Amino acid sequence: MAPKSLRIRRTAGALGAEITGVNLAEPLSDETLAEIRRAFVEHQVIFFRDQALTPEQQLAFGRRFGPLNIHPYVKGMAEHPEVMEIIKEPHDKVNFGGGWHSDMSFLERPAIASILYAVELPEWGGDTLFASQAAAYDALSPGLKATLDGLRAVHTASREYSASGHSAQKRSSMAVSEAEGAVGEYVHPVVLVHPETGRKALYVNPAFTMKFEGWSRKDSKPLLDYLFEHSRYEAFTTRFAWQPGSVAMWDNRSVWHFALNDYPGQRRHMRRVTIDPAPVTVPA
Repeated sequence: MAPKSLRIRRTAGALGAEITGVNLAEPLSDETLAEIRRAFVEHQVIFFRDQALTPEQQLAFGRRFGPLNIHPYVKGMAEHPEVMEIIKEPHDKVNFGGGWHSDMSFLERPAIASILYAVELPEWGGDTLFASQAAAYDALSPGLKATLDGLRAVHTASREYSASGHSAQKRSSMAVSEAEGAVGEYVHPVVLVHPETGRKALYVNPAFTMKFEGWSRKDSKPLLDYLFEHSRYEAFTTRFAWQPGSVAMWDNRSVWHFALNDYPGQRRHMRRVTIDPAPVTVPA
């Protein structure tokens, strides 16, 4: 049973729920944390309003869900390397995260969740879109599902963080470094089975998925382009209008997101922590 003060309201049909009646700055009881986790798993992205989090408090909340990631190309806060400062200054033309993607799919063991906190927002604009890749998979034809279930895809940061890549262009306002040399290519299933629900979701994204394993980029492009177009269909999405103190937490195993860049000449400052999978235990 949910704690009496906790209220959960869905934001869209495919994914998303807003949770009220909880202060994330305070230590959470195991009962409350379990209910938040249940909502996270069920709704794929959850939202909180009217929070006042220090970086230390955001870190403490994130650690309740698992170990935290240190981004290989974006330098975190000096005192807290796990905390990314995502900033767009008024003079910036490019924003960080301004394209559909799943965080950290370019790693050998990709992140399972991200927690984003709004510090300073523009007067208008700056919403974030989220798309359920579980809903996208469910909507595919049986024949295409059968084809994709047996495929794996190659993910890499080489394009996004190259000298001309979208994310690398944020060097002027953020400590973003270019991916130089061999950044690594890692292969992941095209269809992920969620470890807690058993629900299947597409696991390819335009930012970091290069091709199917064993296929050339040329041969991969038509099917990947179709999946990218299909996966952002409006019915699979929810949209979050940020306010100062808002928090969003999403499941990177089944959710894409897109930070809209529709607030020219204004400042937007967010803080993100990213949750890694639990360490693999090797039998003695």
